[in-house]
Amino acid sequence: MSRIGKKPIPVPKNVEVKVTGNHVAVKGPKGKLEDNFNTFVTIKFEKEHDHIVVAPIEDNAQGSAMQGLWRALVNNMIIGVTEGYSKSLEIVGTGYRAEVKGKKVIINIGFTHPVEFTMPDGITVATPTPLEIVLTSCDKHALGQLAANIRAVRPPEPYKGKGIRYKGEYVRRLVGKSFGSTAAK
Repeated sequence: MSRIGKKPIPVPKNVEVKVTGNHVAVKGPKGKLEDNFNTFVTIKFEKEHDHIVVAPIEDNAQGSAMQGLWRALVNNMIIGVTEGYSKSLEIVGTGYRAEVKGKKVIINIGFTHPVEFTMPDGITVATPTPLEIVLTSCDKHALGQLAANIRAVRPPEPYKGKGIRYKGEYVRRLVGKSFGSTAAK
């Protein structure tokens, strides 16, 4: 059985939750999120206790797995509309930089052309420095996917470490070629 899935999800006072059929809508100070859950679980909002309970329909491995998954997804929705999520990316390399123009991020990363990303609704972007991109949103999934797409433009390479990486990401470095006394004479 899922241990995390059994825990009720507390709902803060400033969050509105609607559960109709297999649809969950959460609205809070940072935004509004909606999702459709699958038929392996039931989600109930108990107003008198101010918490949400996720229960499996059948007591088997798949029901238990879906209970833990959907409990985590609904909890992420509630945290997103109350606190929000943030991802920071850093750019490493000479001449590499990023800038924001309206709803677009323009990244110069060593290609012959700048790479442009248009921000979807609900995600805000800032560049405190030309070598840092900060993404914020209430939707954790969309935020992580956009950060992964930006990082995929030029992932950090292992020899010099140049590229786009998550802030604080460890890049394992490899030793390059060595020239010297090991060559045949």
